[in-house]
Amino acid sequence: MSIKVENITKVYGQQKALNNISFEISRPEIVGFLGPNGAGKSTMMKILTTYIQPTEGQAQVNGHDILTQTQKVQQSVGYLPEHNPLYLEQYVREYLAFNASVYKVDKARVEEVITLTGLTPEAHKTIGQLSKGYRQRVGLANALLHDPEVLILDEPTTGLDPNQLIDIRQLIKNLGKDKTVFLSTHIMQEVEAMCDRVIIINKGEIVANKKLQELRDGQEQIVIVEFDYRVEDAFLLKLPHVKSVKNTHDFIYEITFSTTEDMRSHVFDFAHDNELKILQLNQKNASLESLFRELTA
Repeated sequence: MSIKVENITKVYGQQKALNNISFEISRPEIVGFLGPNGAGKSTMMKILTTYIQPTEGQAQVNGHDILTQTQKVQQSVGYLPEHNPLYLEQYVREYLAFNASVYKVDKARVEEVITLTGLTPEAHKTIGQLSKGYRQRVGLANALLHDPEVLILDEPTTGLDPNQLIDIRQLIKNLGKDKTVFLSTHIMQEVEAMCDRVIIINKGEIVANKKLQELRDGQEQIVIVEFDYRVEDAFLLKLPHVKSVKNTHDFIYEITFSTTEDMRSHVFDFAHDNELKILQLNQKNASLESLFRELTA
């Protein structure tokens, strides 16, 4: 396992930021780490990168113990923190060359990561002259300098415009083909576009740890149906497994079922038995955003 976390707890004073957290991540795999603000995401990432120590529990990164093999963990991890620390007065190449010397990496690697992260047009500028999106690219380039086996990215696409998002998402997906990528984000489309698996944390505890499709399959189903006249919500609540009914527009209803079984045939039979004429009948998958809200409510 590239990352193995066992019973990690972190307490700040009277506040328990993480409560007995355990999970594993293999290589290659891209795992999204989701949770509301204050859930403990950044704390977990800081523990895995050895910036802080856990109160209890243990973890390994690339087979190295975070407490007893700190330097080896740091050598095998590329880390982009939530608040990207940069020397604003330095030029992009100067900054990356300085860090390459710290890592004892050949300077040719600097040009490689500049090209890889799309920094070439801005490489002649000082970091202070860059937009927030390009500063994120500099941080990502720095995390990639020593070609780490594990990438830990805390909100990696913050500040990127739509075009930059596409480029960085594709870069992360390509990196995930032979590396372990553990990233946090608040953008659900990011997870669906990049991740193989999602771990959702709420109030310091894991509430879901599944492949994306497994997470969807275990949740509710929504059917959109349009009749030729107004039907009372209470009447539609007689359908089996129905959880809620919402009249969205005129004679169109959004019916939520607490089952993954395809309920369209049941809705059709119900309409036929009760002499209701159906004008349209569609299935709508619950979005990751709605699943996130339900799990972290």
